Amino acid sequence: MTRDRKTRVLIVDDSAIVRKILTEALASEPDLEVVGTAPDPFIARDKIVALRPDVLTLDIEMPRMDGLTFLRKLMRHHPMPVIVISSLGQASCHAALESLRIGAVEVLAKPGGPYSVGDLRLNLASSIRAAAVARVRRIVSDSPAAAAASPAGFPAPNPVSAVRPLHAAKLIAIGASTGGTEAIREVLMRLPPQSPPIVIAQHIPPVFSLAFARRLNEICQVEVREAMDGDEARPGLALVAPGDRHMLLVGSGHGYRVAVRDGPRVCWQRPSVDVLFTSVAEAVGKDALGAILTGMGADGAHGLLRMKQAGARTIAQDEATCVVFGMPREAIRLGATDRVLPLDRIAAAICGQIGCVAKPALSA
Repeated sequence: MTRDRKTRVLIVDDSAIVRKILTEALASEPDLEVVGTAPDPFIARDKIVALRPDVLTLDIEMPRMDGLTFLRKLMRHHPMPVIVISSLGQASCHAALESLRIGAVEVLAKPGGPYSVGDLRLNLASSIRAAAVARVRRIVSDSPAAAAASPAGFPAPNPVSAVRPLHAAKLIAIGASTGGTEAIREVLMRLPPQSPPIVIAQHIPPVFSLAFARRLNEICQVEVREAMDGDEARPGLALVAPGDRHMLLVGSGHGYRVAVRDGPRVCWQRPSVDVLFTSVAEAVGKDALGAILTGMGADGAHGLLRMKQAGARTIAQDEATCVVFGMPREAIRLGATDRVLPLDRIAAAICGQIGCVAKPALSA
């Protein structure tokens, strides 16, 4: 998408210091413009009407009305791209992840502690650009229980055994970025408990990745954990790369383990999907299956191509169901994908390669 004007940003945060930091972080970006700031949702509501911003940055903990309450109202009555910028406390992490379920495009950590102003400046502009082209959905049901019971309103999986394919995948690798937390949730919730080992790289800040893994573990049939260096990749377990750390898969005897590492960013990201996918290609080869989901940029495209060249089966999420069709588009452009599928059919396609059956989410 090409814009002929600057992307207009409204910053909503009760801290004058944070409003100043965010404004200054965007001041040198030629394609972005901070058109206003607001210290609480009531003032933000009026400024949205008056200033017509393209993207909103939103704090969670604010006076008069908290950010989640405001986001629910906004996504029900005036859906627009929202980036939540939250602190790293446990309660804030939970609320930030809930904001993604409600419809926020992305979550970033506030500067402070282990997350510096430099880190925020590195990620904020690119996140706003991604949000500006994101598909924003209006809230239909705001019940967490309903969402957990039936992701996106689709039937739950049927883990009845099926005839195993002649060459069943022995490990599943998933990569995503913008919009990926909800996309990963929808895929994992439909996979049966006897699934092969699963490794996941999602672009997400430190600490939030732990909350993300714990949230998935509560609602999925497979066990989900944030990965630690040396963890065994075993059946029935999904390992999520920690925020700001690369995760690689390595051979270990007759199985596999993950290595969690520092190192330079790859495709501007850490964790990088390319790093994970390339390691899976080298360690597992034709016995793997890779899925690249919604996300801005190109991270994962070359790694998925390496997986395909090694004989692995590869899937990309289609444009219509992506929040941002960046990473899957680049993978498709490179010829890295065997199949391009809507999100609600990816779990069924995975199950078809591991010898189980998932009910189709939609009629053919």
